[in-house]
Parts: sequence; C-alpha cells; structure tokens
Amino acid sequence: MYDWIKALHVIAVISWMAGMLYLPRLFVYHCDAEIGSKQSETFKVMERRLLKAIINPAMIVTWLAGLWLVWQGGWHMAHWFQLKFLLVLIMSGVHGFLVGRVRDFALDRNTRSQKFYRIINEVPTVLMIAIVILVIVKPF
Repeated sequence: MYDWIKALHVIAVISWMAGMLYLPRLFVYHCDAEIGSKQSETFKVMERRLLKAIINPAMIVTWLAGLWLVWQGGWHMAHWFQLKFLLVLIMSGVHGFLVGRVRDFALDRNTRSQKFYRIINEVPTVLMIAIVILVIVKPF
C-alpha cells in the first residue's frame, strides 16, 4: 500500500506545483487587463477554476498522502524530513497568499504589479527544488 500512496502523493505534488506555477503567471497577464473588460472577467474565471479544481484539491491530497507516508515510514525524526516539512509549510503559506490574490482580483482590488507577480512566481520553484533534493538525496 505504501508504494501506491507514494505514487498518489507524487501525482498530487505535480498537480499542486503545476497550479502554483501557473496561477502567478495568470496574475501577470491579468494586471494588464482593464478592470471590467471581457479579458479581465475571463482571467477571473480561469484563476478561480484553477484554484478550486486543481490547486486546492491537489494540496489536500498532497498533505493527506504525505502525512500517511510519514506515519507509515517513521520519517518524522529524520532531519531531512523536518526541513522538508518546514518548506512544505512555507509552500502552503504561499498557497494561502495566492488564494488571497485570487480574491483581490475577483473584487478588482489588485494593488500589485506585474513585476511583483513575476518574482512571486519563482518562490514555489525554489521551494520545490529544495524539497525534491531533500527527499531524493536525504543530505542529513
């Protein structure tokens, strides 16, 4: 059963990361759309659907499968896992931040620039790289 849950976890992580990398990119383009325009309204729909249909469910499955794997594998005391867990908590915080930005755009209250969203787009990438290295290499 462990390998099946691990496969589910990896699939969920891939889905979560795909959404976390795409959503800030949508924000970059949404910044250029005039408030109330058809383009702006289309971005709102795309952002909401991406969040509700992919990112949120993928994060939930990632967490549930991951916690099961930790429990079954007894990884909770491993130092590499403890750092990985911290990074996943930070990733979840970034997720929450992006949820807030979806709400801001939905209410036409975005106050941030394209440049800001271009920078934010890199945060999940850096976290993902560090997490993967910790899981595969287990450096400590």
